[in-house]
Amino acid sequence: MNGASPSPVTASHLQRNAYLYVRQSTVRQVIENVESTQRQYALRQRATALGWQVDQIVVIDSDLGQSAAAAVDRRGFQQLVTEVGMGRAGIVLGLEVSRLARNSTDWHRLLEICALTDTLILDEDGIYDPAHFNDRLLLGLKGTMSEAELHVLRARLRGGILNKARRGELHLRLPIGLVYDPAGRVVLDPDVQVRHSVELLFETFVRTGAACATVKHFNHNGVLFPLRVDRGPRKGELVWQRLGLWRALSILHNPRFAGAYAYGRRRSRKMPDGRTRTALLERTQWQVLLPDAHPGYISWAEHLRIQQRLHESALAYGADRRHGPPREGPALLQGLAVCGRCGIRMAVRYHRRGKMVVPDYTCLVRTMEHRDPACQIIPGATIDEAVGRLLVELMTPMALELSLAVQEEIHQRLDQTDRLRQQQVQRAQYEADLARSRYLQVDPTNRLVADALEADWNEKLRAHHAAREDYERGCAKDRVRFDEVKREQILALADDFPALWNDPATPHRERKRMATLLIEDVTIIKREAITLHVRFRGGANRTLTLPIPLNAWQGRKTTPDVVAQIDRLLEENTDAQVAAILNERGMISGAGQPFTGNAVGWVRHSAGLKSLRERLRARGMLTTEEVASRLGISPTTVKDRRRRGLLDARVVDEKGGCLFAPLPVEQAAAASVLRREPQLPLSVDPRA
Repeated sequence: MNGASPSPVTASHLQRNAYLYVRQSTVRQVIENVESTQRQYALRQRATALGWQVDQIVVIDSDLGQSAAAAVDRRGFQQLVTEVGMGRAGIVLGLEVSRLARNSTDWHRLLEICALTDTLILDEDGIYDPAHFNDRLLLGLKGTMSEAELHVLRARLRGGILNKARRGELHLRLPIGLVYDPAGRVVLDPDVQVRHSVELLFETFVRTGAACATVKHFNHNGVLFPLRVDRGPRKGELVWQRLGLWRALSILHNPRFAGAYAYGRRRSRKMPDGRTRTALLERTQWQVLLPDAHPGYISWAEHLRIQQRLHESALAYGADRRHGPPREGPALLQGLAVCGRCGIRMAVRYHRRGKMVVPDYTCLVRTMEHRDPACQIIPGATIDEAVGRLLVELMTPMALELSLAVQEEIHQRLDQTDRLRQQQVQRAQYEADLARSRYLQVDPTNRLVADALEADWNEKLRAHHAAREDYERGCAKDRVRFDEVKREQILALADDFPALWNDPATPHRERKRMATLLIEDVTIIKREAITLHVRFRGGANRTLTLPIPLNAWQGRKTTPDVVAQIDRLLEENTDAQVAAILNERGMISGAGQPFTGNAVGWVRHSAGLKSLRERLRARGMLTTEEVASRLGISPTTVKDRRRRGLLDARVVDEKGGCLFAPLPVEQAAAASVLRREPQLPLSVDPRA
């Protein structure tokens, strides 16, 4: 246990090896703190003095330059634990507990294994047997103190760093576009090309509203983005490369570009496997935030607007898909359509109908998660048209006048609330002044009373500060005053909005932005008809009922009156002839195209109408084969007689097919006589 007690070293201990563990925390300590390393190696003499042979002393020094905060990356310590667990170690030597471990978990695990394998532990103070309670208690206290010592050292360093960061004087690695001048102040990069690249990134994001679109703009135009190497042999060198999405997002999220000094934006935690996990914190959890601490590329207000836009873009990919940035597609209610059955935001799917791109609003969340049938799939073209007409209808001078009147009434109510808030601030100020007066009147030597009054004064000051913050926050949120110039500008929108909305040159993205400014959401329900519940941002609601749009085949179906005309014309005309007559009359097919013979044939087949051939056959007209059979001649002779006008026939299709009128009785008899008369051979000589 110590030098005064009998030595716990026995013959069984001496039969096993002695393991000397040598460690320094950093490489710099290995190079500069040579004395500590020599003292650790000198413990071999202690082992030989206790009875171990020189060849029995195993030195484990592979952890030089490794911290003892965890055992994951310390192969030497893992080897030591393995040897002790296998029962090969009689004693473990270390200069002090902190050399073996500064983590209670690793230290107590080593003590448990040593107690099970009857292994001793030696440090500068003596020899310990972990199997004995007193020795194990003392070793446990030493391990706890070693871990606490590490915590105290870190806390001191952390406190100094944090104190310097609160003043904005802690030098941190600056992003591209910002550098330190010789005086240590943060300034814009003197390289004009670097500054213009950063400015172009922010300008493009403000114009497009999306980080992906910003990256596409840079890469599509072949614009490279600067990068300053921060490590390695090329440290400090400026290189140019393609802009990536992750890099663009890191720049857009970084408050340094807005001239703000920020510290503690991330929090790191050690995982059980030894890896470090870093998580971004909310702005309210940052340890230090000093706006307008140095020059920037954008203002702090612009930075907050960018963060709001990025937040809305991130929500567009969540389960709710709310407030997504407007895209290029024609779907007007992108991010605004809500399923009236399950209450989930509806997605947009596009398909082509001819040369047009047509949207469909779909609710497929249950299908993707549970493989259930789709909740709703609704064609969006008619819905967008109806909502567009509603917006144009509402943007009238009378509606805007009413909105401004309601806004003025709301401001009058807010004035009353503002007076109440101001009175609360005045009351809090009075109570803080009263507490200050009481504290100043008390005898300073009477600490019991003075401390109580000082605490009460501090409490009143905090209450006054909170009341003033609430007052300022409420004023910033509620106050949106309209002067006469703004009122005239708003009323002028009634004339400009319809023209801008109906202009074919207006991009779909701009229409979506205008709709998002006016509409909160649109709930869609599809039953016998489509019902739209439009909820505007001002609180107004409108309900629209639309018929269910026709399917593609229904929309291309020929109208009944045209089908009736085709039926009448087929009594005496072929399909091609019917098509020519309809085109002369100015008729068009269900697809909006002129008629052709094939189109008339398709309509006839779909409507179940009889063709001209079928109608003439029903009247008793004969085919070529039937005429040949009755006349007793070949079909070729029948066709020849038809061409010579000897037989009455009608063309019944576009291929030249014919039907013949029924034969009179005398014509059939004459044909029979002709068939019985002898025929002279063509080669008989007339002089014979």
